[in-house]
Amino acid sequence: MNNSLLANLVAFYEEDPADPFNAYALAIEYSKSDLRQAAHFFDELLEKHPDYLATYYHAGAFFAALEKVEKADDVYRKGLELALAQKNAKTHRELLSAYNNFLDEWED
Repeated sequence: MNNSLLANLVAFYEEDPADPFNAYALAIEYSKSDLRQAAHFFDELLEKHPDYLATYYHAGAFFAALEKVEKADDVYRKGLELALAQKNAKTHRELLSAYNNFLDEWED
């Protein structure tokens, strides 16, 4: 992990913790090296910023990789519903593809 990048992301988050992008960027960066911190920021996004659609693709994949199957399933389903509600067809297609791959993996 690039320590200067992480330091910058932490600084941005500390300046404006209400901006979901700042938590999202930290979740993505921490997912490369600190799973506990990544989970913390994904959970924060899902709880405090449930309308931040970008979260769902990466959070679903993150929790699936940790074999938190029920949580990953829930995240993907909520993301699919949100994408439809926001009329975001591209993100809906991407989430549906990721969700179907997830289901295929866990059905085997």
